[in-house]
Amino acid sequence: MMKSDPQITQWVQQTPFVDTHEHLIEESQRVSGVIGRWLPCDDWTYAVRDYVANDLAVAGMPKTELQSFLGPDLSSVVKYQLVAPYWDRIRHTGYAQAVRHTLRGLYGEDDLTAESVPRIAEKYRETIQPGFYAAILRRANIENCQVNSLQRIFMETEQPALLAQDLSILEFSRCSAADIARVHAETGKQPTTLDDWLEIIDFYFATYGPKAVAVKCQIAYSRSLDFAPVAKAHAARLFLHHIGKMRHDLGSEDLKSMQDFLFRYCVGKATECDLPVKLHTGIVGGHGMLQLAHTRNNAADLCRLLLDFPDTRFVLMHIGYPYEQEFIALAKHYPNAWIDMCWAWVLNPAASIRFLKDFLLAVPADKIFTFGGDYVAVEPIYGHACVARRGIAQALSELVGQGWIAHEEIPALIERIMRGNALRFFQKGQ
Repeated sequence: MMKSDPQITQWVQQTPFVDTHEHLIEESQRVSGVIGRWLPCDDWTYAVRDYVANDLAVAGMPKTELQSFLGPDLSSVVKYQLVAPYWDRIRHTGYAQAVRHTLRGLYGEDDLTAESVPRIAEKYRETIQPGFYAAILRRANIENCQVNSLQRIFMETEQPALLAQDLSILEFSRCSAADIARVHAETGKQPTTLDDWLEIIDFYFATYGPKAVAVKCQIAYSRSLDFAPVAKAHAARLFLHHIGKMRHDLGSEDLKSMQDFLFRYCVGKATECDLPVKLHTGIVGGHGMLQLAHTRNNAADLCRLLLDFPDTRFVLMHIGYPYEQEFIALAKHYPNAWIDMCWAWVLNPAASIRFLKDFLLAVPADKIFTFGGDYVAVEPIYGHACVARRGIAQALSELVGQGWIAHEEIPALIERIMRGNALRFFQKGQ
């Protein structure tokens, strides 16, 4: 692997990112410091918990110790003592490298040590003031973010210019008891028939579709992405069994059929509203739960959807890792498939460098978005952006050094893949 070209590195550093995927909670909740589901602790470990916790578990940190490390009750000194034996085991993973960049860039500390942790803890507290989201994103040279809220189906954000919002269709498509309860809590509506549920979906699209930047669905965590056409009458009967007066648990095939209908209905509504459809693909978050055979089929399963909805713009997220070559093939073949590198740079920086090189030599350059942190906390976005910039500079330097792309073409290409594609694509009417 050759060294990055200094001029290319400078161009990449100077170019703002449009961040196409985060899960940020509202800034006011962070400032309030009220402990709850979305703020389980209000200390420096909250800023590093996303994803690193999974590497710590896989490295052998006992579950009880990890829960204590991430909880609200222990001092910073004790928390460091818990994590120290495992930190050296994970320090070179993409997740941990993003944390180390964050510590350096936000708090002026090179690493987690017994000496640095008290200073990190103090600087963490000093940072959390009104406006700190924008301040951190500016420091990371990110001009705005797209947020898939995990708290609401659509978040009416306090900062719409900074935090554009996705409309989640996971709840509508999966239609679990918890999803129905969430809809009831947000709207007061309680469906008893399929038509009731479709009216609720229509309500969300009518109310929030004009405000949303895209729709998002991570149903791949629980099922395949093979969505077959299903007649409405059949789906209505299944829905009654699932939720109505005739309620009983559906078998796996019947549940799939009902979800197939609902998901395709949501895709149709998104297309009517000119909203792109963002889909989780590839490896899943967490640890100890990956069903690799299921993940392996994501790209093949998507072909039916791409064929059946030619007018819908699909954004396939996370490069399908670890099956990223199949997603290059999808983007090359289907005019309605785009790829988002969100999360990928910290999943595996080296694989992401290879992916970007391969993608740019196979697929039109307007079909890729190169950054999304995929975090609930704002702080690690800074470190993830550092990892992504290094990877982009490395990939482009290698393409130039190997004679595939001319050096003078690089500035325009950087502008395109780091921000221009996203700015154009996520405007309605494009």
